[in-house]
Amino acid sequence: MIPNETPLFDPRLLAELDWSQNTASFRPAISPLHPGDSLILRPLCTADLNRGFFKVLGQLTKVGNVTPEQFIKKFDHMKKTGDYYVTVVEDVNLGQIVATATLIVEHKFIHGCSKRGRIEEVVVSDECRGKQLGKLLLSTLTLLSKKLDCYKITLECKAGNVAFYEKFGYAASDETYMQSRFSD
Repeated sequence: MIPNETPLFDPRLLAELDWSQNTASFRPAISPLHPGDSLILRPLCTADLNRGFFKVLGQLTKVGNVTPEQFIKKFDHMKKTGDYYVTVVEDVNLGQIVATATLIVEHKFIHGCSKRGRIEEVVVSDECRGKQLGKLLLSTLTLLSKKLDCYKITLECKAGNVAFYEKFGYAASDETYMQSRFSD
């Protein structure tokens, strides 16, 4: 398969968000439909493989060597499940991805068989920090989780980032995050 512009999820989900429910302030004003000059906010597509998607993710964590075939196979799996909302900001003048974040929807038996949203991999490229893109992605995915009827949304962050996430109504929980790593 050749990388193409097919979105991971329906872009109308982003266009139809009720931005009036957003709790963060933006100066200057930006939104999912108007993220800034020469910027568009949209679902990930396989063509983003050639637009620096992994370069941006690499500013957050180790990405590893991912072949185009692996990328497309993972993309197809995520698209098929319908529970992955990898969202990107593209600088259309540069033809490059400059920010990304992921919303994963987990299906639960608790809370009346409801859903939980989880935000992961929020990263803005070094060159674009200070343009409110992290805030925009977090606000967008928070509203999207609400639109998708999640009973709650969670995220994990380093202690130094807690104040940033508190601006969006996130609060530390009594639960302790623990992990058992199997690789780097």
